[in-house]
Amino acid sequence: MNIRGRRHRPPRESIVPMINVVFLLLIFFLMTAQIAPPEPFEVVLPTAPDAIDPASENRLYINRDGLPGYSGLTGAPALELLIEIREKSTPLQIRADADLEAARLAQLLRQLAGAGFQRVEVMVGG
Repeated sequence: MNIRGRRHRPPRESIVPMINVVFLLLIFFLMTAQIAPPEPFEVVLPTAPDAIDPASENRLYINRDGLPGYSGLTGAPALELLIEIREKSTPLQIRADADLEAARLAQLLRQLAGAGFQRVEVMVGG
């Protein structure tokens, strides 16, 4: 006769709840993460009926007063940084406010051309 009883193994812990929590945290961090740098200021694009999609992610923002913004900087330091790290192979995308005077935009375009920018895309809303 076997007096010893059966050994009871403790029940195995399920890892499914832990996996669920990890995936929920992953989704939370992906949804709240800042994937792209923020715009230095709010820009309302002018509208155009036949707008095409941009070919560049290199963006220069210009507010209604003509103040440039690039990579977290505004004013002259933004333009200096842009000219310093310019890439000749990719176009520069300009996101100018709809209320910006055309003369100021033309002046900036001449300045960029003098600095060696060969291709510039001026963005408009559709």
